[in-house]
Amino acid sequence: MKEKKVYLTLQNGRVFQGYAFGADGEVTGELVFNTGMVGYIEGLSDPSNYGQILVQTFPLIGNYGMVNADVESEKAWVSAYVVREICDEPSNFRMEGKLESYVKAQGVVGVYGVDTRELTKILREEGTMNARISRRPLSQEELDALCDYKINNAVAAVSPKEQKIYGEDNAEYRVALWNFGAKNSTVNSLLAQNCQVVSVPAATTADEIMALDVDGVVLSDGPGNPEENVGCIEQIRAFVGKKPVLALGLGHQILALALGAKTKKEKYGHRGSNQPIKCIENEKVYVSAQNHGYSVVKESVCQGVVSFINVNDGSCEGIEYADLNAIGVQFLPDSCGVGHTDSYVYDKFFALMKKEKENA
Repeated sequence: MKEKKVYLTLQNGRVFQGYAFGADGEVTGELVFNTGMVGYIEGLSDPSNYGQILVQTFPLIGNYGMVNADVESEKAWVSAYVVREICDEPSNFRMEGKLESYVKAQGVVGVYGVDTRELTKILREEGTMNARISRRPLSQEELDALCDYKINNAVAAVSPKEQKIYGEDNAEYRVALWNFGAKNSTVNSLLAQNCQVVSVPAATTADEIMALDVDGVVLSDGPGNPEENVGCIEQIRAFVGKKPVLALGLGHQILALALGAKTKKEKYGHRGSNQPIKCIENEKVYVSAQNHGYSVVKESVCQGVVSFINVNDGSCEGIEYADLNAIGVQFLPDSCGVGHTDSYVYDKFFALMKKEKENA
């Protein structure tokens, strides 16, 4: 790999020199870090990373190549990708190509040779911030403008424009996936549990959801500030209580907003496959996969009961709304590394749908 020098400039003025890989270009984004030792394929293709420059804390990335079955969507959504070292000779029996080739084909600007541990320390101490990747150092005017960057209309950018049906008509359950930026793994988990999945755009109305004649609704994860989604909040407020609901990630935040709670931007968020959460009901601690920069303010929850908390910072990780047949969780119950929370959360949702069908 021929070395092309580039600069990563943070809005606080810190500059890191590295080398380019992937697509050529300069890009601005929100700089965030992911603590997973594996999962770089999922991270690159996760719609929740829209508008972000993703930093991997693990020093060697790309060592098992690219596996198409592991991608979370049809394209890479990150604005740019920053690693300490990229593996030139990956080894994996499932491998279908190199990370470098995928990043380039997807138009993602990459940087390697950066001290990603130092970057992570800065973000942990000062919080998430904007950054720019450029071929030359930034001028003072450009640095001043960097602070003004903001991710807008994130859900609209990643949500599909048309309805799509997955699975067979004779499946045990028919589930609507209100798609704010859903991952393939969410669809696959529902299919594996004998569901037909009807994925609908974020702009779908409550009446249109009811017309689908489904047994339950999943509010998907997605990117950006949940408070931006005013229309979605209004539609979910009109819908909740009519069918069983499972809300994931951003969907959990939007559901909480619809029911009177507040959300806030976390200092640096939770991103990675090693986030510890505690279930209030059984007092067990699980290791969960997460990818978010916002959370529900625990003290603002006025409907429902907080069901999961983050062990590290005590933040809200889940809410159960028993009177409304709704469950919201901040983590990703269908992602690698979650362990037994997968069946725990889905079992509750499927029990609600079963009861709904029996009472129909």
